[in-house]
Amino acid sequence: MPLVAHSNLPAFARLADEGYDVIDSDAVSNLTGQPELHIGFLNLMPDAALEATERQFMRLVAAYDQPVTLYVHAFTVAAEGRSEPARGHIESFYEYFSDLRTLGLDAMIITGANPATSDITSEAFWVPMMEIIEWGRKNVSSMLCSCLATHAVLNHYHGVERVRLRQKRWGVYSHHVTGSDHPLVENVASPADGPHSHVFDVSPEQMEQAGCNVLISSKEVGVYLAVTSDPCEFVFFQGHPEYNAISLLKEYKREVTRFIEDERPDYPPYPENYLPAQAKALLEPFKQSVMKAHDRYEAAPEFPEEQLSFYVANTWTEAGKIIYRNWLNALAAGK
Repeated sequence: MPLVAHSNLPAFARLADEGYDVIDSDAVSNLTGQPELHIGFLNLMPDAALEATERQFMRLVAAYDQPVTLYVHAFTVAAEGRSEPARGHIESFYEYFSDLRTLGLDAMIITGANPATSDITSEAFWVPMMEIIEWGRKNVSSMLCSCLATHAVLNHYHGVERVRLRQKRWGVYSHHVTGSDHPLVENVASPADGPHSHVFDVSPEQMEQAGCNVLISSKEVGVYLAVTSDPCEFVFFQGHPEYNAISLLKEYKREVTRFIEDERPDYPPYPENYLPAQAKALLEPFKQSVMKAHDRYEAAPEFPEEQLSFYVANTWTEAGKIIYRNWLNALAAGK
């Protein structure tokens, strides 16, 4: 802390409004003797989630409570295929990787992305993403990878092929801390809740065969957190500690909309272990109304997002904050 608002990226103002310690660049000179951490934030998420993803990850960084000045530098790969608003946001507020190479970074966070193809090496962003990661291996202390980025690194450097699940792994699950002696999970209570949202999976056995230490996992859903043996060159999340309380709700809404618009053949199941009985009591009659409207080619009712948001709870962020604090501690110790 604090997080420096070194650009006009709207996420800085949003976090300040939420009560996080965010300061202007002009105030940094008052923090004498305080080390700085510069973290590159490679955002690969699609347009609809671009800005929300910024805030989700930056909240975990901004919750850091040690005397370190934090800079988060948002950037992405080429914006071809993005919508006009998303391109405008990127052009107005994101930095160029070429500039960040010159500035120098201490670490990087690399988001996941919605998979567009079964062959991860055929993703549109594969080549520029791997060029950035290769630069990172030589120039930063650690790279924290989320979901698809985890699968990409394991594929590229270890030949690990992710496996397509029979159905999407989607919901909130209980995990156990299996690597309790590792500093990354120090003070993380076991069991620890965590969201998952992925259709491709890398198993604990695959992780271990690649030389990784699995730190948090579940017999039911596999790896939540793993790390390379060198001690934090790569931090691999297959779960999503950055999600806020309504992230899975918004994903569920998106899947319902896809059904309404005939982009998926079946009505989506509920995210597992996430929606309480009160929420399902609202959603069951809503589903019946949607199905009836769908059969009659009528307009579907509006998804009751605001009502449902009162019933969903966040049981995973505190563990996520501890993991991020431990990661930032390791970075700060290396300064």
